[in-house]
Amino acid sequence: MFAQVISAVISVAGLGLLMGVGLAVASKFLAVQKDERIAVIEAELPGLNCGVCGYAGCASYAEVIAGKDEENLTLCTPGGPDVVQKISEIMGVEAAAIAEKRIIQVHCTGGRDKAEYEFAYSGIRDCNALYALYGGDKKCKHGCLGLGSCIRVCPVNAISYTENGLVWVNKELCIACGKCIEVCPTGVMRWLPYESDYLVACNSTDKGGVVRKICKVGCIACKICEKKSPDGGYKVEDFLSRIDYQAEGDRESGAVACPTKCIIRNDVENKKK
Repeated sequence: MFAQVISAVISVAGLGLLMGVGLAVASKFLAVQKDERIAVIEAELPGLNCGVCGYAGCASYAEVIAGKDEENLTLCTPGGPDVVQKISEIMGVEAAAIAEKRIIQVHCTGGRDKAEYEFAYSGIRDCNALYALYGGDKKCKHGCLGLGSCIRVCPVNAISYTENGLVWVNKELCIACGKCIEVCPTGVMRWLPYESDYLVACNSTDKGGVVRKICKVGCIACKICEKKSPDGGYKVEDFLSRIDYQAEGDRESGAVACPTKCIIRNDVENKKK
């Protein structure tokens, strides 16, 4: 009886040893080799895991790039041209063309002291909830509602309130993920080139006479900016001045001459104003 027990133990131990050796051999020959470039590429990415590229995070995007999917080299807009250059070198391909670095900015400075309001809102602090009520509490239905929905969705805290209670984007922190654009119901969050020096801080396409009655800092389509800065890229269309940033002429003269002062500098210092 004892001999049978010993024999069974030896048999089981031998079978276990054999299976262990088999698994070790299989793991060696059947293992999926991980591309070493994945870690190198991931180290060059910003590490924000913001999802702008369309993938779950920087690690997932690095795996896609390492899979020689050269069409996806330019999807990291937060990283910009520098990251595209670096990961192109890692992949051994010519650097793909990427659009200029962009940011997002609020095109409205019509706060409580400048804009007219229709009613007092006391609901939840959410711009979309407010917008559901007659397009918002402002008489201007194109402006910033100011309840900070964009602030709460920004993954890098690039958006905050100024000392005057206006919503403003810090261009040095913005990663151009577009989440604030998606959440804003009035369309007042708009793209700008990172290098943009001025912006028309108005989003209204109402006629000038209407704007004058409801906002002190709205664009009244007077075209003075066009006349004072003919090479600055100002163009009034649909009762709103816009800037063609491909034009490299003087824009300051148009901004200074603007009667409502809706043309402002796009820099960090504006946060204090």
